[in-house]
Amino acid sequence: MTADVWLPIPPDEIEGLPEGPVYRFWNGEEDFPADPADCAFYVVPYMKPSPLCVRPLPEMSNLEVVQTLTAGIDHVQPGLRHLRPGVRLCNARGVHEASTAELTLTLILASLRGVPDFVRAQGRGEWLAGIRPALADKNVLIVGYGSIGAAIEDRLVPFEVARVARVARSERTTARGPVHPLTELPALLPEADVVILATPLTETTRGLAGADFLSRMKDGALLVNIARGPVVDTKALLAELENGRITAALDVTDPEPLPREHPLWRAPGVLISPHVGGPTSAFLPRARRLLVDQLNRYVNREPLRNVILTTGASTG
Repeated sequence: MTADVWLPIPPDEIEGLPEGPVYRFWNGEEDFPADPADCAFYVVPYMKPSPLCVRPLPEMSNLEVVQTLTAGIDHVQPGLRHLRPGVRLCNARGVHEASTAELTLTLILASLRGVPDFVRAQGRGEWLAGIRPALADKNVLIVGYGSIGAAIEDRLVPFEVARVARVARSERTTARGPVHPLTELPALLPEADVVILATPLTETTRGLAGADFLSRMKDGALLVNIARGPVVDTKALLAELENGRITAALDVTDPEPLPREHPLWRAPGVLISPHVGGPTSAFLPRARRLLVDQLNRYVNREPLRNVILTTGASTG
């Protein structure tokens, strides 16, 4: 058997790949670059639909590693049931923190300071003066405190926020302060002026920001979703936006892409960006570094980074 590595970036554009494997370029095209049964290390195409990403998996009978170029793994999980036991699934921790945190601050500042209103007023030739909320002195709640959540907090610090509260699946302590478990979320929501969703999409977090969650947010609070669209109940969010009680800034939506006639486009107090937290000029250099490191580890039989799960292993 030939040990093939499937890459969604042309291998001649990645300096430092180890010798040994046969590198095949595949970025979701209809025809596979070789027999999927020969693939040992599959790097999932970036920003492609889930059905496309999992399409080769049933035929990858000798696969050892699935490497995503995203922080989330929800788009490949449906295909993992086709794989033999022992296949390691790795995510792209370290690739998207900078650009996603940048966008998060952009969405917060643009929403609070009314930048979309200014852009529309500019088109009308209107000088739209007035007092707008500042990020300074606000209480911020980060729901999902992994590497991206921590990177967001790093960038919040210079803005002189009053307080940052952190929530994750399990309780722990960090250098910046305590991380609260999800069970404490209902008590923390009413205190937050800005609520940032940065959690992975799992069965636990699907619909997390539903009617009860949103009703606990204080009047005038801003909800920012840079996680996954289904973390928010769109119908419940629309109800809160339409009554003007809260505002929202969304880089992800449910459904996604958002259909042209969807009411979320026209809801008051919402800023929508088209899932652009990761795809920036920062992506390729970091993705290449990750792949070179992982593939050198793989060839040298060293422990891989960012192993999220192993197929067939008990989750306890």
